[in-house]
This record gives sequence, structure tokens and C-alpha cells, in this order.
Amino acid sequence: MPASVRGRCEAIEECYEFMLAYAAQGLSGDVGHDSAGQNSAGQLRMLLSGAEEALDGLAGAFGEAVAEARLTPAAPYEAFLTVLDRDAAASLAAIRLVLAQPAISSQLVDNLNASIHLRALLTDLFLIDEILHPRA
Repeated sequence: MPASVRGRCEAIEECYEFMLAYAAQGLSGDVGHDSAGQNSAGQLRMLLSGAEEALDGLAGAFGEAVAEARLTPAAPYEAFLTVLDRDAAASLAAIRLVLAQPAISSQLVDNLNASIHLRALLTDLFLIDEILHPRA
């Protein structure tokens, strides 16, 4: 898989995995006196920002990787790019909404994790990995 796509996928997946753990902590948010909670919230914001950056232009990066690999026929890949772009845009909007909150609670993150948009995106990433992974 091309490094640009792999790095984006890894940033998104790392953020999601951290969000699962964060949601399980039962934190009320990043405004308070619990230093462990504040550290987790700071790391969450950093990972969400990284996912935000990775999502911006994800479909274009995948399109470039498909073109570089000369995958054919083109029509199925072009159709999937439309789906990937839509799922990335919806996930990006949800992540930006969470980042805009002054306090990010475990419950808020749990709701983000459950978002059908984020789940669809993760499935898209699994497809990308299988398609672009070097075939043995």
C-alpha cells in the first residue's frame, strides 16, 4: 500500500482504537481536576486532530494509489471513490463537531464510535487495505 494511504489509514485506526478505550473510562470531559482524565482527553484531541488531517483528501490519495497501481477496470474504483469521499466527509464532520466541544466526555466519544458514518469509513479502510495490499 502506498505510504500516503497507509499513513492516513493508520492515523484513523489508531484514533478509533483510542476512542474505544476512552469511552470505557467513564470520563466527564477534559475540564476538571482529574489529571489522568485530562491527559487522556489531551491525547484524544491530538488523535482526533490527526484523524481529521488524515480524512481530508483520503479519497484523492486512494485515487492516486489506484492510478499508480493501474488497477482496472476503472469504473468500480471510480464508483468506490465516490463512496469513500462521502463516508470520509461525514466522518470528518462528526469528528470536527466533537473537537469543537470544550469538554469531551466518554459518553460523547461512545456516541461517535457508534456513528454509522465512522463505521462505514472503517469498513472502507479495510477494503482499501485488502485492495492495495501487495498480493502474494
